[in-house]
Amino acid sequence: MKPVTKLVVAILPVLMIIGCGSKDVKKDDASSTGENVVIEGGASTGDATGGTRLEDEGGTGGAGAAGTEAMGADTGAAETSAADQDLLAEKKVYFDFDRSEIKDEYKDILRAHANYLMSNPDASIVIEGHCDERGTREYNMALGERRAFSVMQFLTMQGASKSQMRTVSFGEERPAVEGHDESAWKWNRRAVLVYSE
Repeated sequence: MKPVTKLVVAILPVLMIIGCGSKDVKKDDASSTGENVVIEGGASTGDATGGTRLEDEGGTGGAGAAGTEAMGADTGAAETSAADQDLLAEKKVYFDFDRSEIKDEYKDILRAHANYLMSNPDASIVIEGHCDERGTREYNMALGERRAFSVMQFLTMQGASKSQMRTVSFGEERPAVEGHDESAWKWNRRAVLVYSE
């Protein structure tokens, strides 16, 4: 199947749901991700045959209606504005407890990264999904996977190429802040964009 056809097939259900007035588009299908990566201590998305794909029926997945927003910047410009530079400096997206939907406050940041990826086709990123310590290891690996996938879906819907992105889940294995209360947990529920040199 041609890449353009795959993109149309992937986007068509989202557009149909939007046309019906739905505000939630949920998707947790690892087979539609780009390339996979397995990093020590993490599980890649989409590697179900290797046993690293963790299924979880209890959580929510996907990017919600986030990917349906229109792009607001010129995608052909090689240079980025000062405002975009500030947004590009932010490489973390934080999530609510047990959620993988992208909050409105992070959408402009992700749009800036999508525009950067479109303007720089040689750039690539790994999107890391992380969780707080609550829940089982397996559950947190799946939730981290959904968070990374949600960010990738949003970037793709903004026009970035899946071939420039890979996802990995670290679950609770790499906390940003040590602690056993909400003051630490809120910083550990995140997705991190890591650009390749």
